[in-house]
Amino acid sequence: MTTTSSTSSTTGSISSAGIGSGLDVKGIISSLMAVESQPLTLLQDKASTVTTEISAVGQIQSLTSTMADKARALSSSSLWTQTTSTTADPTIVTADTSSGTAAAGDYSVSVQQLAQGQTVTSTVAAGTGLDTGTLTIQLGTYTSDTATPPNTTFAPGSTSAVKITIGAGDTSLSAIRDKINGANAGVSASIISDANGSRLSLRSTTTGIANGFKITATEDVDDGNPATGLSALAFDGSTGATGSQLTLNQYALNAKATVNGIAVESATNKLSNVSDGLTLTLLKKSDTPVDVNVAIDTASMQKAITDFVGAYSALQSYISLQTKYDSSTAVAAGTARHDGPLTGDPSIIGFQNQLRAVVNTTSTTSTAFARLSDIGIAVQKDGTLALSNQNKLTAALSNPTELQKLFATQGTTSENTGIAVRFATMGDGATAVDGALYSRSSGLQGELSRNQKQQDDMQVHLDATQARLTAQYQALDTTMAKMSALSSYVSQQVTLMQKSA
Repeated sequence: MTTTSSTSSTTGSISSAGIGSGLDVKGIISSLMAVESQPLTLLQDKASTVTTEISAVGQIQSLTSTMADKARALSSSSLWTQTTSTTADPTIVTADTSSGTAAAGDYSVSVQQLAQGQTVTSTVAAGTGLDTGTLTIQLGTYTSDTATPPNTTFAPGSTSAVKITIGAGDTSLSAIRDKINGANAGVSASIISDANGSRLSLRSTTTGIANGFKITATEDVDDGNPATGLSALAFDGSTGATGSQLTLNQYALNAKATVNGIAVESATNKLSNVSDGLTLTLLKKSDTPVDVNVAIDTASMQKAITDFVGAYSALQSYISLQTKYDSSTAVAAGTARHDGPLTGDPSIIGFQNQLRAVVNTTSTTSTAFARLSDIGIAVQKDGTLALSNQNKLTAALSNPTELQKLFATQGTTSENTGIAVRFATMGDGATAVDGALYSRSSGLQGELSRNQKQQDDMQVHLDATQARLTAQYQALDTTMAKMSALSSYVSQQVTLMQKSA
């Protein structure tokens, strides 16, 4: 909210007064108005002070919200169950524990086979027309028996076969590629070019043994030659199948690995939740087992703790700066004070004392840790917190169950409620609509609004006062001008009379 200038709106009306009488009417009125304007100046100074206080309280609200957010992160149960993973050879297998449920442990992983999709390739040049007809694509599984050599059979999957009509304008290799890709049949098509020309390559869109495929070609006009026309795109990988013109590059396969001596199999190379929230991604085959370690994520825990310590300390430091009392100028007569804008503010000081009380209160939530000092965090002389003993914190992080209790326990009293929970609750409450900080800010805003109303009323009074004084002195100026003219006339008459005598 802006404030109103004291006299600038009225001084222009007295610029010509005093011409007739010789009086400094403008200077006289300006001096009188300066005295009359002193209450307005005081109101403007007070408004500036209140504006500074509002800004300070707003910053405290912001820092309190940040502190509450950091405390809330400390009270989250997921933080204390979080794990991290390492692998001895990340080119073979990687591990992911982001689900938050993985248990700490060591795993030995060997990879016998990677998952792959079926791939087949045509021998038809890209520019060759294939005639019209229908391609039918059926997903399924190719299996082999124990005969020597083994007999391979195709078992259709649960997904219905997809029929793709090849019309008169669709007989080029590129057009057929686009028709297959647009059919969503579980097979993707591309054209591969090299020194020998261009060929159509077909691949399962999803890996795994169940995503093999069989292609049946039906020509509108059968030329009787399975190697020409649309029949050139037929494929059946079964043993003894006739009319299969596409070349098999690879069958669809499942990934196969051994985890701690247990054989596991997956349609993809990602073994999700293979053990208590652990997901392994297989990257290449390996005859040598790779060690994978899952451990408690103490680094994230320590970061959460130090983030909270930093946020709490920033809040305490700012409150102390804004409420400071400068004793060095308190008794020096005529010396400007350097106190903080919120010095003596009961709402802010009371909130600061509540923060300190939580830090200094003994907690019963953990049997191992009762205070922050037990985990290496000490209260400084200025009320802030600091990590003073890393060894203590490191030791505490090795016992995350008890550390979680110290911070995150949801209790019924302050003593059996985790420290982080208390700080989060306190911060949220203070910044809520009916909280101490919000109420203090609202009160200051109201004070500033009332101050502006007083300034507006005062300005109306000053404008009226200046108008009255201007009218009075203009009247005086006119009267004195007339009297001066009369005096001059009388003097002239006396002089004439003396000369005639």
